[in-house]
Amino acid sequence: MNVKRYFAPSAREALRALKAELGADAIVLSNRAVEGGVEILALPAEDVGALPGAQRAAAPAPQPIPQPAPRAPAPSVEDDDFQVSLSGRSRAPQAAPRKPARIIRPFNPPRMETPDYVMRTRAAALSEQYAIDDWSAPEAAARPLATEMPPAPKQPAPAAPPVRAAEPAREVEDERIRSLQDANVQLMKEMAGIRTMIERQLAGFAWGETRRKAPARADIVGELLEAGFSGVLARRLAEAVEEEASPEDARAAVKNALARDLRAVASDADIVDRGGVYALVGPTGVGKTTTTAKLAARCVVRHGAERLALITTDGYRIGAQEQLRIYGRILGVPVFSVRDGADLRQTLAELRNKHMVLIDTMGMSQRDKMVADQAAMLTGAGDVRRLLLLNSTCRGDTLADVVRAYSGPDLAGCVLTKVDEAASLAPALDVAVRNELDVFYVANGQRVPEDLHLPNRAYLLHRALREQSAESPWRLQGDEAALMLAAGGV
Repeated sequence: MNVKRYFAPSAREALRALKAELGADAIVLSNRAVEGGVEILALPAEDVGALPGAQRAAAPAPQPIPQPAPRAPAPSVEDDDFQVSLSGRSRAPQAAPRKPARIIRPFNPPRMETPDYVMRTRAAALSEQYAIDDWSAPEAAARPLATEMPPAPKQPAPAAPPVRAAEPAREVEDERIRSLQDANVQLMKEMAGIRTMIERQLAGFAWGETRRKAPARADIVGELLEAGFSGVLARRLAEAVEEEASPEDARAAVKNALARDLRAVASDADIVDRGGVYALVGPTGVGKTTTTAKLAARCVVRHGAERLALITTDGYRIGAQEQLRIYGRILGVPVFSVRDGADLRQTLAELRNKHMVLIDTMGMSQRDKMVADQAAMLTGAGDVRRLLLLNSTCRGDTLADVVRAYSGPDLAGCVLTKVDEAASLAPALDVAVRNELDVFYVANGQRVPEDLHLPNRAYLLHRALREQSAESPWRLQGDEAALMLAAGGV
């Protein structure tokens, strides 16, 4: 088998060389574009029998080689080089139309058109046919989507997993995860314990260093913690003590620092003389109704009963409204009862000519969600300022929780109640100082109006800084003050 190779810059020149050597009946085996031109492999017509397929074919008699069919006239120079005919014979004008020449293109794998691609193609065609703002497009145009969508190829149903074999493995994995979670929880507890121990050790070291460098400062911190002050305020007040100060100088420095930070009102000018609408708020049992009557009596003495009005919103506690009405009759002051925010707004509108209006509110726990509703009702009623009543017998953290619940821009200040029942005023003063609350009055009994006083700064500081006796179980010993500071994270 004599296979010839022809190379030329163009297919036309290669075919011309092939035709000149092998004739018009030569068989083109392949043609391809290579670097620098075109390569054509061809075989003479008489060597066709030597092909492997021809040798295997069994022919009863030799058949003449058929002549090629007439071809169309040779194309012009502008035609594609691959359309050049090998035959130079003349062709009739009525010859059959030639087939399009084979064009070599880069291989592109076939694209599988999934149903969602068909739907997107159909939607794009519909969007071009109908304008986006054309609301009159027929709704039926979208219906052929279901019919034109090719059926999704059926996937063979997956074989059912061996449930019985997987369940033990799953149980083992769940058990392993639970054991890891328990181990993590235990590890976190141990790390928290180690952290607490380290903090206490460091606090002890710091406390020992403080006691060595400034013993008076360390002693005064312990005394402030004994009295009931928080660790934050105790450390802040102790900063005013010099390192070489004596215990007496340390107490004097702390007392002066606390006196500067305490915002005690020295006269009635801010409430009784200025007038306005004030609502007394606070937890249950703090003395709101009694304090309202005491303030009313002070206002009557200064401005007369006709310049004052009382309002009660306490419809929950039995006898609360009647108790305030009794005080009103004694003072000659009208008492009004309201039920909701709209009723309160209407009543305040009718009493706008009064010099002072006092509102006795319903007591509730600082954790009750109705505290926010009460504040919203008072805020929506107009220019109403709130006075928070703090029970001096409570712990410091409880009072801090009360202030946090009742805080707001309309909170004018506080009134310390049950001062006569408290062993120490340190927790109450600590909350007032740290939250920067004005202390307007101090109540120390049930008598109306005798047991309501303006805050005496010296008296309050004396009650707050009073030292514990040596036999008191609340007196701190050794490094207990350092442990308290470490436990409080100070």
